[in-house]
Amino acid sequence: MEIITSFGIAVALGMDALAVGIVVGMMLTSITFRHFFRLTFHFGFFQCFMTLLGWLAGNQIIEWVAPIDHWIAFGLLSIIGGRMITDQDNAEESMVKDPTRGWSLVMLSIATSIDALTVGLSIGAMGLRILSLAILIGIIASIMTFLGMAFGKRIGLARGKKMEIGGGIILIIIGFKILIEHLLDSSF
Repeated sequence: MEIITSFGIAVALGMDALAVGIVVGMMLTSITFRHFFRLTFHFGFFQCFMTLLGWLAGNQIIEWVAPIDHWIAFGLLSIIGGRMITDQDNAEESMVKDPTRGWSLVMLSIATSIDALTVGLSIGAMGLRILSLAILIGIIASIMTFLGMAFGKRIGLARGKKMEIGGGIILIIIGFKILIEHLLDSSF
């Protein structure tokens, strides 16, 4: 039963990474091995690291992070999505032309792994092995990111360069989804 639970948790946490992977795949004009590696490595690493950090922090950080984690994810995804929409015509000054580099990569990695932090906080209560679960979460997130990028690349090639605007909108929608889910959960 522990394996099924662990796999279910990993897949659930990887859904945001899958969605963002699709968006990144759609917006890049050509995707190289480096793009795949950077995004899949960072998303997997941050998912694993944030799970461990949540577990290590225990109840001390939950009181501070839980009330605002959804706002952080929403803010980061909205900033990047907004830049994708507004900067899509200005190729030289765009900070998000390649979201697999620099601060865009870090912000996306954090935004997609905030939920892993809160999952890490509750792992101890579930009696699951933290290290093996954190590694599984990282691997599944990497695989889902890779698959998302590959799928997004096909969509992007079929639809052309204007996919960047659509990608920005999708990132903002993902941010809203995270925000609404957490606000609804906290109201019940």
